[in-house]
Amino acid sequence: MTQELCQEVAKQAIFTCLSVAGPMLVFGLVTGLFIGIFQAVTQIHEMTLTFIPKIVAVAVALILFMPWILGQITGFTIFSFEKMLSIGR
Repeated sequence: MTQELCQEVAKQAIFTCLSVAGPMLVFGLVTGLFIGIFQAVTQIHEMTLTFIPKIVAVAVALILFMPWILGQITGFTIFSFEKMLSIGR
């Protein structure tokens, strides 16, 4: 395995990981921001108030983006197998 091939696979793996986790992280971040604003306005500082909406938002994002996420992971798997086959040649 050459150094360039190793770097290419690592770069693609990091990009795939970030792009797959991104939508769920953004949904959780936006939900947390809205909950924080709501808590600041109403002066309700209950720690458990933030967890349930974030969990629901991340679950909704996972359901909405599941076909795209599976496509990304499948694409990376195909990329990895093609690179492994190119080593054997």
